[in-house]
Amino acid sequence: VQLQAYGGGLVQAGDSLRLSCAISGRTVNNYGVAWFRQAPGKEREFVSGMFWSRTSTNYADSAKGRFIISRDNAENMVSLQMNSLQPEDTGVYYCAASSRGKVPQTANEVEYWGQGTQVTVSS
Repeated sequence: VQLQAYGGGLVQAGDSLRLSCAISGRTVNNYGVAWFRQAPGKEREFVSGMFWSRTSTNYADSAKGRFIISRDNAENMVSLQMNSLQPEDTGVYYCAASSRGKVPQTANEVEYWGQGTQVTVSS
């Protein structure tokens, strides 16, 4: 499975960004997909995730109410709409996937990583 993330950038506090991750290589109907982020000097942390074939979603407390994860079956893509961005949202964002029957919520649970995309939020 190959994951290609894009959509990062430099924005101001309060702005929005939409990250997208194109998934290729195999059908991911039974995969959990997620977004993680890593701020400078910090560990990679879970942001949001969902099981590909279900509608339920998971969010870190920091993302609840501001971020929305979604998937496009036709395009085989998972996206993260980020609203009301704050400087503490700054980091490298990674899309991730796991075939182990659950949404990966720790780095150890991830089987496949995309390359990161930088999000920088200025105050």
